[in-house]
Amino acid sequence: MDFQVLLYYLFVRLDSPESIAEEQRQWCGELGLKGRIIVAEEGINGTVSGSREAAQEYIARMARHPQFANTEFKVDDHDGHAFKRLSVKVRPEIVTLGESVDVPANTGTHLKPKEFREKLDDPNALVLDIRNDYEYEMGRFAGAIRPPVKTFKEFPEWLRAELKDVKGRPILTYCTGGIRCEKLTAFLSQEGFEDVYQLHGGIVTYAKDPDVKGEKFEGDCFMFDERLSVPVGPVVSLCEKCQAPSARYANCANVDCNRLYFLCAECEAAKGAACSQSCEAAERTRARNARLDPALRGEGKRLRRRRHRAKVRARATEAQQTPTI
Repeated sequence: MDFQVLLYYLFVRLDSPESIAEEQRQWCGELGLKGRIIVAEEGINGTVSGSREAAQEYIARMARHPQFANTEFKVDDHDGHAFKRLSVKVRPEIVTLGESVDVPANTGTHLKPKEFREKLDDPNALVLDIRNDYEYEMGRFAGAIRPPVKTFKEFPEWLRAELKDVKGRPILTYCTGGIRCEKLTAFLSQEGFEDVYQLHGGIVTYAKDPDVKGEKFEGDCFMFDERLSVPVGPVVSLCEKCQAPSARYANCANVDCNRLYFLCAECEAAKGAACSQSCEAAERTRARNARLDPALRGEGKRLRRRRHRAKVRARATEAQQTPTI
């Protein structure tokens, strides 16, 4: 495989996120890298793909950078680009929690994969999966709790309400690459939780560790790129159409639905990607409209944005036509 996918983050004070973002755009343009990079005053969070040579040069440049020398990279070989384009954005947070936390000073104790596996055997430990629900459905550690929240920003409210009486119990957190754990364990520490841990490097590091070999993890790990998943443990999710084990996600063929659900390749080939009979009969399906090619996975989002803009324009027109008193 001649390409590599890099996953990384670093919490570090940046006085000029805009200039860092511009520098990142320049580097990636020169090296032909594609992916997503978020820069904020609290640090950098990115995942990019490119040729092996380009990826290694990017790592070398980050190592020479005065603010990013301590960045740890998770590296996967791949057979091509894992992204279609490059996006570099400046935002208030590199992972949005909506709470003021001092990550470097308060983040939970980092556990290596072998240490984390051993901690999982503690009957008093509370294991928290702090990813999205669709990530959890694809794969998770046995016995892990996935709070019923829709976004990462909702975790603080749930933790304050549901775990206020267990602040002395060991709390084990894990996520894909570690960044969400860094921030949430810092929040937990600031809230008075006494025994807080995180899986260092996340699931992607745990899956590759030669000692644990993914043990105690059930299913695949969801990835936010063209791969969609990487195997870790035995598949636990089922194809909705035939109920066979499948960790393959697909978007509903009806772009106005666009639901992400488990669908094996065999069923999609035989029955299509519509998630229901009503979606199969819908007019706005990818199969019936050439411009809604399956490769355009963002089409549903663009359509929703278009409808939103139309509503905004309609409200503005209505306001202009309403006489003032």
